[in-house]
Amino acid sequence: MSHQQTQLALDLGHRQALGREDFLIAPCNEDVVAWLDRWPEWPGRGLIIQGPAGCGKTHLAYVFRAMSGARLVNAANVKQEDAYGTPADIVVEDMDTSVDASALLHLYNSAVEQGGTVLLTSRGSPGSWLIDLPDLQSRLNALGSATVGLPDDTLLAAVLVKLLADRQLRVGEDVVMYLVRRIERSFQTARRIVQALDEASLEGRREITVPLARKILDHRALTEKE
Repeated sequence: MSHQQTQLALDLGHRQALGREDFLIAPCNEDVVAWLDRWPEWPGRGLIIQGPAGCGKTHLAYVFRAMSGARLVNAANVKQEDAYGTPADIVVEDMDTSVDASALLHLYNSAVEQGGTVLLTSRGSPGSWLIDLPDLQSRLNALGSATVGLPDDTLLAAVLVKLLADRQLRVGEDVVMYLVRRIERSFQTARRIVQALDEASLEGRREITVPLARKILDHRALTEKE
C-alpha cells in the first residue's frame, strides 16, 4: 500500500531508548530526561516521575530499566519479599494506588543498602499518596522529583508520525495535523488512533486520508457517548 510520505519539519531531540523504541525529547519531558542523565546521582538514591495519564511516564520508566536493568513492580503489589530480588535498582509504578507502606519502606531500604536506586511513577504529587508511615514519608521527601507534561502540537505530531512509521504507514502532513488539532493530548490516545487507522486502512484497502481519519474520530466520539 503506497502512502504519501509526510514532510513535517520536527525540530526535536532524538534519543535511542536502548533496545526499546526511540523516544523524543521535548519541553514536556526534558526535565525528566535531565534527571535520567544524572543517574545514579539522585538525592536519596531515588527519583519520582509524576504527570497525567498518557504523558509517557511508563515509557520513561522503561528507558530507565534499559539503562539500569531495574526490576519493575506495581505499587499495589509490593510485598516484603520483593526486597530480596536482584538487581538492586527498582521501578515502582502507579504510586497513586494503595500501597503497603511497610513493604515499600523495606524495598527502598534494601535497594539503597545494595547500592541501587528507586524510580517511582505517579499521576499525582507525592503529597496525594496514601502513605501513613513517617519513616517512609521522610525518605520519599528526600527524593528527586520531576514532572512530565502532556505533549504539545509538535511532539504529538512527531509521535503520530513515529507510530505510523512503526506500522510501515506513511501519510500526508494534512492527515497528521488534522489529528493533532482534534485528538486528546496523550500518547495513549495517539496509539489507539493509529491502530484504528491501520485496521480501517487494511480492512477497506484504502489510503489513510483526512476523510478516513474523520470517520475514525467520528466513530470514536459516537462510541464514547453510548
